[in-house]
Amino acid sequence: MNRRIAFAALVALFVGAASLIALELANGAANAGALAVRDPCEPRPSFPGAGLDATLQRIVLDGLDGAACELGTTREELVLSLAPSSGVEPLPWDDETIELAIRAGLLESIDDAERRGSLNGFVAVVLRQVVERAPVQWL
Repeated sequence: MNRRIAFAALVALFVGAASLIALELANGAANAGALAVRDPCEPRPSFPGAGLDATLQRIVLDGLDGAACELGTTREELVLSLAPSSGVEPLPWDDETIELAIRAGLLESIDDAERRGSLNGFVAVVLRQVVERAPVQWL
């Protein structure tokens, strides 16, 4: 009698586990870890938030999108290629070309932020000076 109960409990556990797996797969679990890399040349939703921190993050993300678009790569590949320890192969352009693209993208995003009114003129001037003079690795 104990063997029958144990066997029935084991079958019930397997049926329950199979049901849970089937339910998760039906709800889209197969695509849960899919990487969605966006085209950097297409507009993206703005980084949410208000204040200087959110504005600076929008500027950096938009600037990286501009640089990646100019270089014909993705924002993620561009960022990962700048860190040798990431394991991503370096981009096929020389350092000067990448630096010019990053600086141009950041300057354009500063201009956009100033036009939107999320960045005042004084801060925009200071940020432009930093982008034009600071080492790209620091940026």
